[in-house]
This record gives sequence, C-alpha cells and structure tokens, in this order.
Amino acid sequence: MNLLTPILQIPNSPINEERAGLLGKYFSIVTVEDLLFHLPYKFLDKSNIYPLSQVVNWVGKEAQFLGTITKVQEIGVGTPSKRLVTYFFDDNFSIQLVWFRYPKWLVNSLPLLKKVIVYGQVLEFSGSYSIAHPEISVEKDKREVGLQPVYYTSEKLISRGINQKLFRTAIHKIVFHPEFNLPSFLPEYVLVKLNLPQKLQAFRSLHFPQTLLEREKSLEMLKIEECIIMLGIQHYRKLGRESNSVGHAFSTKTELFNNFIKQSLPFPLTNAQNRVIEEIYQDMSMGKQMNRLLQGDVGSGKTIVAFLCMLIAVGNGTQSCLMAPTEILARQHFASLEKLSHKLPIQINILTGSTKKSDRERIHRMLHSGDLHILVGTHALLEDPVQFRKLGLAVIDEQHRFGVAQRGVLYKKNEIPPHILLMTATPIPRTLAMTYFADLPVSIIDELPAGRKPILTVSRKDKNRPELYAFIRDELRKGRQVYIVYPLIEESEVLTYKNVSQGWTEIQSIFPEYKVEMLHGGMNTDAKNNAMASFKNGNSQILVATTVIEVGVDVPNASIMMIENADKFGLSQLHQLRGRVGRGAEKSFCILMASEKISKDGRKRIQTMCETQDGFKISEVDLQLRGSGDVMGTRQSGSIEFRFLDPAQDSEIVELSGKILQKILDNDPNLQHPDNEPLQRGIKLKYKEAKKWSKIS
Repeated sequence: MNLLTPILQIPNSPINEERAGLLGKYFSIVTVEDLLFHLPYKFLDKSNIYPLSQVVNWVGKEAQFLGTITKVQEIGVGTPSKRLVTYFFDDNFSIQLVWFRYPKWLVNSLPLLKKVIVYGQVLEFSGSYSIAHPEISVEKDKREVGLQPVYYTSEKLISRGINQKLFRTAIHKIVFHPEFNLPSFLPEYVLVKLNLPQKLQAFRSLHFPQTLLEREKSLEMLKIEECIIMLGIQHYRKLGRESNSVGHAFSTKTELFNNFIKQSLPFPLTNAQNRVIEEIYQDMSMGKQMNRLLQGDVGSGKTIVAFLCMLIAVGNGTQSCLMAPTEILARQHFASLEKLSHKLPIQINILTGSTKKSDRERIHRMLHSGDLHILVGTHALLEDPVQFRKLGLAVIDEQHRFGVAQRGVLYKKNEIPPHILLMTATPIPRTLAMTYFADLPVSIIDELPAGRKPILTVSRKDKNRPELYAFIRDELRKGRQVYIVYPLIEESEVLTYKNVSQGWTEIQSIFPEYKVEMLHGGMNTDAKNNAMASFKNGNSQILVATTVIEVGVDVPNASIMMIENADKFGLSQLHQLRGRVGRGAEKSFCILMASEKISKDGRKRIQTMCETQDGFKISEVDLQLRGSGDVMGTRQSGSIEFRFLDPAQDSEIVELSGKILQKILDNDPNLQHPDNEPLQRGIKLKYKEAKKWSKIS
C-alpha cells in the first residue's frame, strides 16, 4: 500500500464501493494520499468521564458524562422549530439532550435505558442544562480514550455511512499498517538535530496524537519539509535559468540614458531608485536573460525607474515594452512616458483593445521595422500580429494580474528572449518574498521621493457627513479635486453597501456648482477615457468611482480621497486608493467612511490605515487578518501550493527552513551526498519540470 493506492484497496477498512463514490464526489478523496490529507478540524478530549452532578462545571465547554437515556420526544411543528429531545440522567442529576434538523432514523436508533457515554458542549438556560447534538456510545462498547479526531462530514453523509467511525478506522488502517511506508524528504540528520519525527509518525500524530503538543511537533516537521522542498525548487529553477538562458548583453548605460539624466530628469532620484537601477543594469549586462521583481510602495517612483531601464535597452539597439493589466493604467503610463521622453529622439506609442485598426496596423509596421522604440499596452501586446524587430526589455506592471502563461508569450517575441522586469506596488513582507519569489532577484524601492507630504487619514461615520461635505467644499473652492470611491456599481439585493450610481446622483445634488464625473469598470472604453481625461484636465472637480482607479491614476491636483464603506475593503486596496492623492504640493486627506456596526477585522483595518502609511507594515497586518492564500491576487498557474505551511503565520519556520537549506547547499551544492538523497528525491518529485534542470541530476 502506498499514497496512490485507491481507498477501496485499504485492507479491512469500512469503505465499500458506495462509500468510496461518496467520498470522491463530496471530498475528492480517491487515493490513500487524499484520505491522509483529510485532516481533523478539531479533537475531542475523552480522557475523563464525569458524573452528571459535575455538569455545572462544564458550561460552555465540552466534556463526557455517564448516564442513561429515557423518554424520547419530538417537540414542535415544522422544520425550523421541530426538535428531538431526550432525558439523560444518573442517580443524582438529569439534563436534556437536544437535536435540531435531525434525520428521521435517529428517533428509533437512540439506545434507551442503557448505560451510555455522552460527549458534547454543555449549555445552560434558566438553571437547566442541556447538550445539543451530542456524540453517544454504549458504555460496554466504549473504545475511545484520549484525544479523538473529528472530521468534516454532514448529516446527509452520516446517514449513508460516511461518519466519524469510518474516517477514524480507515485512516488508522493506513498509518498503522505494517507495510505502509511514507519516507521523509528531510535528511535524517536534520530530523535528529531539530528533534522532529519521521514523516509516517508525523501523520500518525496528526490524526491520533497522544497530546496536542505532540501534534504541534508533527505539524512543525511537515511545514519545514514543505518549505525546504519549495525553497529548493526555487533555488534550482533560478540556477537553471542563470546557467541556460541566453539574453541581451547591454554593455553600457548609453548616451541616451546619460543625456536624459543630465538634461531632462524632472526631479532628483532617491538613493533607493539609484540603487535598484544599478541592480537591474547589472543583470541586463550579464548576457543572460534577466527576470527581476521591482517592488515599491505607492508613490515610490517605479515608473521613472522602469523608463530609465527602457532607455538603457533602447540605447543598446533594442526595443522595450510596458504591459499593464487595464487600459486606464496603460494610458496613464503612456502619458507619463510620453511626457518624460518629449525631448528624446525616440518613438513611443500605445496599443490596447480599443486602438483603431489603422493605428494598429501602423504600430505593427513600426514595431517590425524598429522605428518604434517603446510600446505601452494591455493584453493586446500578446497578440500574434505584434512582432518586435528586437525586443530587449519587457516591463510587466502589477504582474500578479497576468497569468504565467500570458507572461510567457512575451518571452517568445524574440529569438533571444527579452529581459523581464516585473513590477508590483503591493508591498510583500520579507517572509513571503522568501517563499513566493525565492527564484527571483528582488529590488525594493524603500524610500519615497523628497517633497512627498504625509496624507492625513481619518475615520468618520454617517453622522459626520455635514461637516465633511463642508470641508470638501472648502478644498474645492481652493481649486483642489476630490475622489469619492464606492464598492459597488449597482445596488445589490444582498449587499447594502453604497453603490457608485446612487453616489453619483447624491454627490451631484450636494455639490451642484461643481462638475461630477462617474467612472467604473462597466463603462465602455471611450466613456471611461473621457471621464478620466475630464478629471485629469481639471474640467471636472469630483470623480465618483469604483476601485477601477486603484492603480495608476495620477492627478496631482486631487487632495481628497473619500472611501465609502471603507471597512468592507481590504487593507491593500485601501492603501492603493489612498496613494491616488498626495501627489502634488498641497496637503492631502484620506477619509474612511465606516459603518456604525463594524466587524473586528474591519475596525483593525481602519485603525491600521489611520496609524501608518508604511505599505510594508500595512501588508503585514493584512496578512495577519486574511492569511497568505491570495497574497498575489488570483492563484497563478504553476504556483506553489502549501498544505501545511502558511508563510503569513509561519515566518519563523520560513526563516529557519531557509537557513537549513542554505547550510545543506553550502556543503553539497548538487545534493549528491547519500545523506541528502531524500531531499533531492523530494525536490525532483515536486518539481514537474525536473528534466529542465542543469544543476541537479
């Protein structure tokens, strides 16, 4: 028996063909491995059995009691109010056992007038005690002691045999089978040094621990193994790319770059910007394809860095492109790059889904001839007709919004693959960068440009609206502009959040003397471009919008960002939205409108926004609140999925794993020593493209 053994072949298990079908249908459990990873969601402590007289000591907690069931009654009429009630007593005390929405078969299956052991949470109401939906076992048949695992199932499945006993019995048959082998991928000397169990023992303890501390130690082992394997994959992927990939060698920063720095740079670069430009240039000069992540907080100046790197590419006789996930963001980038390059002898253009056919054909011709040096665009850049004469650098903004396969299309636009610079404005905590991006060099712009004034962030309620609107009117009279963001396009029957259509109407009535534009993702391209252009040019003073303005929108004259139902937004979204103001010389404000009834997490998000503008601190809090499952947006094809490790919560384990792996590789770079054979085997097994490696056999 091994991990791939079908569950029907588990020796002496209660799983028959019907139950195997149900397990596959409802839980995707088909093999032994699937069943092992159906982990208990809690444990029942059945170490002690108490007399009913002690029930008063267990209110609100779970415990088990010995007694007798009598007098079964069905009370009430109709599904919502109907319940099954029995009386459970011993010589000195009596309580009720209660079931709501119970299956019919339960009525005649309760063991009446027999000594039974009842387990469940004790409830108290007006001096009476009860246990709802208890576990019941006849005393003489009692086999369960200590910590008992509890698995996810349902009343419907329980009635068809998919109950706790089935899971416990079948999994016990696996992990204690004499011929079942589950080798660890961690070297033996690592397990010994860290006092960690072997993998098979770890799985035994996950399901049938003697103590919760033992289970925690087993979880630690599996998390470390998972993390080291993943970091190993990333390490060898990076080595393979560095040793095998051929790329353009940009031997100089070129006259084009130097002249721009001396004559046209609109503001001094920060030390952080100079540092990351040098890091990127060093990669592009090596003659191997660069893949680098550029990470910077809102307003840190990633666009100018990207532009300067594109000038290096253009000055070395190649072309560059910048791909953005939305047309609004692409047009913002194009406007910025066009402004920066107006004195330079280079051609820049933009290609999106809305580009006219005649313009599209002209862009294709200029690209192919090499007369077009920099192309900005959306997914339209990936289309087959878009062929560069010699693409040297591809910059991908908000890279997590593109799939791996989509980004890969750019690699094939040249015989020599272009250098790739991935950009993100979502600050990523160090531990997550260590795991998700261990195969990518990361450049961080951790310094804001000089002159950027802090944005005053405050939280307000509906009752504060009169004075808020008076404050907004004062700012508008000074010639400033205002964003007001809503979470929905149209009113929902389910959600009661403010919606942008209703908000646009209300704001127009409150500020009739000012022009109010509306912008949301449901508008057609021309309408969106016109609304944005009107606001950017100062023709409209208030922009009522959804989160379509979250990234890329740059209007220096806007001084107020007001966010309705702010407690319903994620922290990273709030931080991105706040970054749309504070881009000019004037003092700017972010007003977070929160509900009167606010959740604990919502309150924490609002509090964090008011206390700090450090995107890295905000991202740490965000991860604590929501975990790391969606840290880079939509899960990407080819990404590493963790079954045990949570990088957001397990930062110490990530750091420890990194140190362990580094020490192993320092002594045995190719994992050729027999002691490291399990680790080499684990990495190869988990990395499905092992044949592409060049540094590990």
